[in-house]
Amino acid sequence: MAEVSKQAKEFQQKLEELGSERKVKELPDSTRTAQEAADAIGCEIAQIAKSIVFKLQESGEPLLVIASGVNRIDEQKILQHTGEAPGKADAKFVRAHTGYVIGGVPPMGHAEPIRTLIDEDLLQYDTIWAAAGHPKAVFELTPEELTQLTQGDVIQVC
Repeated sequence: MAEVSKQAKEFQQKLEELGSERKVKELPDSTRTAQEAADAIGCEIAQIAKSIVFKLQESGEPLLVIASGVNRIDEQKILQHTGEAPGKADAKFVRAHTGYVIGGVPPMGHAEPIRTLIDEDLLQYDTIWAAAGHPKAVFELTPEELTQLTQGDVIQVC
């Protein structure tokens, strides 16, 4: 079994455990960036829910920000909401806390619970797309499902 299939299947199982009926789709091309994902899926880049993991500078805790593919995260807004400045998380930190590699981090189903912030701009779409455990795997969901499954706070991130 290919590595992509194994990771996609594992995330599919986690979705089911969370009560979601959504299905993971594997694509022939990489979806590592929001632009690559939008091109492969055939949707607007703004409909891509990109998962960015930060390491909070004071506590060292992970923070997941799920942002619209067109938005650049304003770290001042994150600081205002969390009370801590977000710092860069390296690949080892991301993998340790989520269980996934950068470019394939899904919005939920992580190795441990992670505080999550959701970009309010995603709420304007009927459906959005997110990574599903591997850079070539994605799944479709509604913004409402995203909020419910992640228990994230919806804020303005840009």
